[in-house]
Amino acid sequence: MTNSKKTLEFKLERTIPAAPGAVFDAWLNPKIPGNPWNAAEKFVLDPRVDGLFYWTLKGTSHYGRFTEIERAGRMQHTWVSPNTLGLESIVTLTFKKQGEHTLMTLVHSHLPDTEGGRSHERGWNYFLGIFPEQFGNGSRKDYRWEEAHPAAKK
Repeated sequence: MTNSKKTLEFKLERTIPAAPGAVFDAWLNPKIPGNPWNAAEKFVLDPRVDGLFYWTLKGTSHYGRFTEIERAGRMQHTWVSPNTLGLESIVTLTFKKQGEHTLMTLVHSHLPDTEGGRSHERGWNYFLGIFPEQFGNGSRKDYRWEEAHPAAKK
């Protein structure tokens, strides 16, 4: 049996002024703004193959399981939230050396073709707008959930 439901995939890239190992480690460091763990109100993070993560933001739960961890090169994990309709989607991050910088690529695939599924592109773009600023002479911009999700403003 095959699943005939249409799914979405988003690919986002950023060039970051640091070595791949530093970028990889920062993505998993909850003290670094611009990654999802930093923005969480509550979180559990076990970044190893078959390790789990769970985090909440504005009362919305996100969780998944790490399926690949290759330090400084690649990580992949499942991603489940109400916006995936409770189904697993896949987040793959790669970190490739480009001169003295790193090309960081985030691909989020198997998202439902719904407004909730499409909202992941806006959310990841917001995180990836902050994350590179944490390197080099960046501004260390603070995270503001409402900027990424204008409909959430009250």
